[in-house]
Amino acid sequence: MKTLLIVWHSVTGGARQMAEAAAAGARGESGVCVMLKAAPQAGPEDLLAADGCLFATPENLASMAGLMKDFFDRCYYPVLERIEGRPYAAMVCAGSDGSGAARQIERICTGWRLKAVAPALIVCTQAQTPEAILAPKQIAPHELARCRELGAALAAGLALGVY
Repeated sequence: MKTLLIVWHSVTGGARQMAEAAAAGARGESGVCVMLKAAPQAGPEDLLAADGCLFATPENLASMAGLMKDFFDRCYYPVLERIEGRPYAAMVCAGSDGSGAARQIERICTGWRLKAVAPALIVCTQAQTPEAILAPKQIAPHELARCRELGAALAAGLALGVY
């Protein structure tokens, strides 16, 4: 049995919906156990137990969310040189861009020597005013379908031993 760890953080619900959709897609693959964990509850032991990872974060001020960064800060050195070669993918819920958060995750995962198996999936909510940025998000069904497909693809690759 392979294990896919999905670590997420969300304040307005967008990245949480994306992570849950990816988990639903991954759970459709037999032979893969899906661990869905909020960033504050995830730790080095979860990364060490996982055969692959999916990270989901909102983009805040052109960066990943602080609690997602906290997860990487807490885990970076305890797992360094212990998870090399494992597959990963990233998802970003952004107001307009998302590339800053995606680059941060990519740089951290490069340091861990993880293998990116897909480009970062960025969902833009077009939230541009303070009210829209802070409002609860409802991710469009076609965007959630993309998240489900990414989760399913990552799980299928793990189950088949492709990664």
